[in-house]
Amino acid sequence: VQLQASGGGLVQPGGSLRLSCVVSTSIFGIDVMGWYRQAPGKQRELVARITSNGVTNYDYSVKGRFTISRDYAKNTVYQQMNSLKPEDTAVYYCNTVIGFSNYWGQGTLVTVSS
Repeated sequence: VQLQASGGGLVQPGGSLRLSCVVSTSIFGIDVMGWYRQAPGKQRELVARITSNGVTNYDYSVKGRFTISRDYAKNTVYQQMNSLKPEDTAVYYCNTVIGFSNYWGQGTLVTVSS
């Protein structure tokens, strides 16, 4: 299983980006998919996740600004990020667990700066 993340870039504070994560297999039935991020000098942290029945969870720091969603037809998970702040700057990784295996995308860099 391979995960290909994209959509990062440089954006000004208050701006928006949409991250995409294309999965090489069907995402139908996958229990949980999520987005994590790792800022320089910090540990990787969970940002958002979505379960197979559509339940979403967000870190308190992004709640109300980020939205995770999925498109079964495209085997893709998205993260819409609005009202971006400098503290959102990080490498963002998509993740899924299938069976007992943990899969990660390669990461996409988001830089929020004026």
